[in-house]
Amino acid sequence: MKVHAVILLVVDHDDLGAEEIQTVLENQRFPNDCIRPSVMHVDTRTVEWAEDHPLNSTRTQRAAFGALFSREDLPR
Repeated sequence: MKVHAVILLVVDHDDLGAEEIQTVLENQRFPNDCIRPSVMHVDTRTVEWAEDHPLNSTRTQRAAFGALFSREDLPR
């Protein structure tokens, strides 16, 4: 069995909040229980959103993510 650590970028347009996003991800039904995510860590930043925000473009998304979250912020 393989175990994957996954860090997701979720843009919260509906203002669900970190706890609700975790609940939605963990309670989603996947076919045949092929994956069963358990959210182990959530770190949140607030940004002023606009259609031209760097997180809204695949060309600039990684750099923008890196600018928001440093390695020290992420779980070990």
